[in-house]
Amino acid sequence: MSELAIYPGTFDPPTLGHLGLIRRILDLFDHLVIVVANNPKKMTLFSIEERLEMLRESLIGENFGEKVAIDSFDGLIVDYAKLKGAKAIVRGLRGSSDFDYEFQLNMINRHLNQQIQSVFLMADYQWFFIRSSTVKEAAALGADISDLVTPFVARKLAARFS
Repeated sequence: MSELAIYPGTFDPPTLGHLGLIRRILDLFDHLVIVVANNPKKMTLFSIEERLEMLRESLIGENFGEKVAIDSFDGLIVDYAKLKGAKAIVRGLRGSSDFDYEFQLNMINRHLNQQIQSVFLMADYQWFFIRSSTVKEAAALGADISDLVTPFVARKLAARFS
């Protein structure tokens, strides 16, 4: 039986840090669904459709084949995980502030469904400082962010801020 994990996030925009985490998740799980979350609390720069497109384009050339799917979801991520039959929700951590937030999410998810495990992976050292929000801020101010995102995402950011 193959094991499925989900990797939820806002992905506004997806970064090379996200891609690094996706590769590492696939070292642990047979299949992965990347779930673009619609979080009404977050003011996103890109629509869900644009974020899905950026993820699809960013994964071209990765040779993941049928191992990776991309989807979006409105609602509780633990409900989505149950619906898909996922064993785990995977989240990336950069530092202690991420841990505090993710710990709280894990606790409510465990309360809602004890069958779904949370798996935390530390960001690779070269991406430790990257946040989608800081990438957007830098791009808005005209910085070269081409070493933080894929070329497609860099073009989308440039077009948005031109």
